[in-house]
Amino acid sequence: MSEQVTATSFGACIEALGHIERRRLLLSLLNDTADRDRTVVLDPRDADAADETLRLSMHHNHLPKLEELGFITVDSRQDAVTTGSNFDEIRPLLELLDNNRSQLPCGWV
Repeated sequence: MSEQVTATSFGACIEALGHIERRRLLLSLLNDTADRDRTVVLDPRDADAADETLRLSMHHNHLPKLEELGFITVDSRQDAVTTGSNFDEIRPLLELLDNNRSQLPCGWV
């Protein structure tokens, strides 16, 4: 009997990292987890028109995509995001980006 592999594909990880706002969110979760409390609060109270567009894009596009991949869990009632069950599968790529920020073109992270 063969063992079934359930790891997230490299392509799915690259898709998740394909938009700057998704990268920023995932990197925030990575960097804000020193105490293992992996929560990022999405605060819409300080939003102007541009921020409102971003907030809508996050809630209707980026957050569902990351949640579907299991990289995050969204608590809509608290406007909070925590790491999902598959977060550790994308962690090496996030660490690679984070550790090499100074060598990457402006706007990549």
